[in-house]
Amino acid sequence: MKYLSDIGSYFLMLKKTFSRPTKTSVIRELIFKEIDELIINSLGIVAFISFFVGGVVAIQTALNINNPLIPKYLIGYATRQSVVLEFAPTFISIIMAGKMGSFITSSIGSMRVTEQIDALEVMGINPLNYLVFPKIIALLFYPFVIVISMFLGILGGWVAAVYGDFTSSESFITGLQEDFIPFHVLYAFIKTTLFAFILATVPSWQGFYMKGGALEVGKASTNSFVWTSVLIILTNYIVTSLLLS
Repeated sequence: MKYLSDIGSYFLMLKKTFSRPTKTSVIRELIFKEIDELIINSLGIVAFISFFVGGVVAIQTALNINNPLIPKYLIGYATRQSVVLEFAPTFISIIMAGKMGSFITSSIGSMRVTEQIDALEVMGINPLNYLVFPKIIALLFYPFVIVISMFLGILGGWVAAVYGDFTSSESFITGLQEDFIPFHVLYAFIKTTLFAFILATVPSWQGFYMKGGALEVGKASTNSFVWTSVLIILTNYIVTSLLLS
């Protein structure tokens, strides 16, 4: 019953988030603030992880190609497929569930503990629209983060493969172009958009409805990461089954 109650409270939160909108000028400032905190501040960790994981994918692929009959351009092909289809949209989103999700849950949870949310309600402001709606709009820019992740992941693979003397630059680039299907990029963006909505709403739900003090804020952040990660993985499975099977 608790799970049914949780699911119900989540969808009720979504309904209230899009009702009783806050003044446009206020929302605009909040959206820019959320873009800075959630998108811009995440670029550093995304760039670092993407570059080196792309390099690891290329090295592992090269080390597992022992047969001289297997062309070396498959290193570039495998790197592209791994980064575009799964690593950039899914793996990065799970990392963001820890970074963004914990930040969102702890910030809203702290407002709940210090009764700032109650103060918003007393002033006649819809706290869900004020706090959650700007995060949803800000995370519409999340696909741009994934584009950067894709680019740097492939770049890291190229650097590792070429300067590690596993293949030539021409061979790696040939692999990048081999059997390229543009729909795979669209598929990655569809997943990313759904993941962005989960990243914005699930941590907000955990923070908004938490009860207790500072200790419960930490527990809510942990629950936020678990719920968000599970939903991202389930969504990934469903979308992949629908679009690629």
